[in-house]
Amino acid sequence: MFAQWFSGLSPIIQALLASLFTWLVTALGASAVFFFATIHRKVLDGMLGFAAGVMMAASCWSLLIPAIEMADASGMVPWFPATCGFLLGAGFLWLIDKILPHLHPGLPLQQAEGLHTTWRKSILLVLAITLHNIPEGLAVGVAFGALAADLPSASLAGAVALALGIGIQNFPEGVAVSVPLRREGLSRLKSFWYGQLSGAVEPVAAVIGAALVISMLPILPYALAFAAGAMIFVVVEEVIPEAQLAGNNDLATMGAISGFALMMALDVSLG
Repeated sequence: MFAQWFSGLSPIIQALLASLFTWLVTALGASAVFFFATIHRKVLDGMLGFAAGVMMAASCWSLLIPAIEMADASGMVPWFPATCGFLLGAGFLWLIDKILPHLHPGLPLQQAEGLHTTWRKSILLVLAITLHNIPEGLAVGVAFGALAADLPSASLAGAVALALGIGIQNFPEGVAVSVPLRREGLSRLKSFWYGQLSGAVEPVAAVIGAALVISMLPILPYALAFAAGAMIFVVVEEVIPEAQLAGNNDLATMGAISGFALMMALDVSLG
């Protein structure tokens, strides 16, 4: 009954609901602060590695491969839109990374990135996770917006699998922001509030991505690859280094492999 109702909605509403789900999972992760004042670094690194694996697999199976197939079906040079979109997405996140003030968990305030600011450390920590969530929300929106093109490589099941995978890996991201905020001296309630707030950008990015794709269908292959490039940039530049910061390289690597395998299985079996 729910599946039939959901499939009858417009792609923009579908993208909104799917990204609200991913936001909810971020909030669930942030709620860990009500039960734990701290979390073992090995557990956190394994979870971050898992998140990186999910994002890499989603970029490949849910975004880049469909972009190539769509370009080929539309008579374009198959590799060109995917390559251009991928580079543009990575470049866009690189620019935001240089401009937006943020601080990764586990680092001192002196190592904050982006433009210099006097903002508090807690705000900079939230902005770091928010930066992760922009391409994730965009990916969900573009995947659902692609359904308007009515192409074989764009399926509702595939878009749902992408949202499910991103939702799963949002749990450790919620933990990764709320628990450090608690260690910084914030109350449990404030730590939870800021932790879940870091995921609020996903519904906004999802709706924007879906609306842009629907209004300009010819850019669809570029948009899919753009989201992939943005996610891979976040993985390579931030998530993987964070996961290995404390020296738990093997654990983080096995987490990444597990996340990649799970997302690949979800996308292939459902998509």
